[in-house]
Amino acid sequence: MVISTLADGVARQIEAASDAVTGVFEPVVRLGVTGLARSGKTVFITSLVANLLDRGRMPQLVANAEGRIEAAFLQPQPDDLVPRFDFETHLAAMTGQSPQWPESTRAISELRVSLRVRPNGLLSGFQGARTVHLDIVDYPGEWLLDLGLMDKSFAHWSAEVLERLQGRDEAAEYLGLVSAMDGGADLDEPKAQALAAAFTEYLHAARGVGYSDCTPGRFLLPGDLAGSPVLTFAPMAAVEKPGRRSMWRTFEKRFEAYKAQVVKPFFRDHFARIDRQVVLVDVLGAIHAGPRAVEDMRGGLADTLAAFRPGRNAFLKRLLMGKRVEKILFAATKADHLHHSQHPQLTNIMQALTREAADRAQFAGASTEALSLASLRATVEEAVTHEGRKLDCVRGRLLEDGRQAAFYPGALPQDASALLNPAKDGAEKWLEQDYQVMKFAPAANTLRPGDGPPHIRMDRAAQFLIGDML
Repeated sequence: MVISTLADGVARQIEAASDAVTGVFEPVVRLGVTGLARSGKTVFITSLVANLLDRGRMPQLVANAEGRIEAAFLQPQPDDLVPRFDFETHLAAMTGQSPQWPESTRAISELRVSLRVRPNGLLSGFQGARTVHLDIVDYPGEWLLDLGLMDKSFAHWSAEVLERLQGRDEAAEYLGLVSAMDGGADLDEPKAQALAAAFTEYLHAARGVGYSDCTPGRFLLPGDLAGSPVLTFAPMAAVEKPGRRSMWRTFEKRFEAYKAQVVKPFFRDHFARIDRQVVLVDVLGAIHAGPRAVEDMRGGLADTLAAFRPGRNAFLKRLLMGKRVEKILFAATKADHLHHSQHPQLTNIMQALTREAADRAQFAGASTEALSLASLRATVEEAVTHEGRKLDCVRGRLLEDGRQAAFYPGALPQDASALLNPAKDGAEKWLEQDYQVMKFAPAANTLRPGDGPPHIRMDRAAQFLIGDML
């Protein structure tokens, strides 16, 4: 184990030195894109790339506004063992006359966009254009949540999860099954598989109703690990002096194997190399689901953003070896589901949800920003008079049946604490409003030459993330 750790450290130092030499001539920015379930990672990356290739809708990207970006083009991703992000298929699904939302992120993927940029400043006339590479890494937010497991024992994790499951209808079947299980008895593999399957079903149901605390992440997205022992464990009540062959001891060993063989390699091979990070959040979906979902999201974000506080995590501190994420963008997605007059409130809620994590990241030297955006605008704004009151609505094509409909979701509060305080206090429902969410399909678009897909504030996001490199 010691030799393996030392070898990993030496390999990371050599790789960092190689990246530094390359970056002197052609700077490389590795941008990580993640988010909790249904936050729109695939749509965000597709829109960002399309709008960098065709920049007619990117006025707030300063290098573009100044006319200094001469060209942008796709290149093969540098990591031969990482699947390519299927940009062309996703863009075709999102645009055209019969658009659809693309398939969601289920595994890690990567794409390189290269931009040919003229320098600015006093010496710009004496320097030629240079190439800046943007390597975009897409990975499921469920995997990032697993970071919180690294410093926990199986007993600690089990106690936390079982306490959290109390009172959740989605967990009733699993709680009944695990309560009847004797963790001190010898391992019975069919019973172990049944328990793991029931826990996995709970995780899918919990994610479906808006909960964010759905770990271990690979239970939801197992890939080629499906059915393996490393995914065949589940939380259970502590057992005093469990035997070596007991169910408890076996689950404990598998939990440790999951951390060592699944979680650690992901952070070592991918996350540790990220320069800048986007964290996408479906804030509106959580608000619609109620106070418990909002508080759960706040906790999930805190766990997710622990990845950007290496000083608090001994595992990450050893792994990153002084490297840290330089910029973090916290983005509330689906801003097009609200009239623009409510976008400041949505941004305020995003800021409040991530305030503690952002403060810690800034203290560690990272720049942070929160904003509300829509990667692909699916609605138009419309004023509707209802019962003598003028409502600022949005109109779009409904996902379920394709009908056009105007929608008013309810007024978000000016003060984010009006939502966050009831959530922290364990309120069952909102007292002032019944917030609604409508699912819109992408709007039909015929893109003009030079224009990327319509969006809200993607140019601001790009300026914050890579503007300084251009």
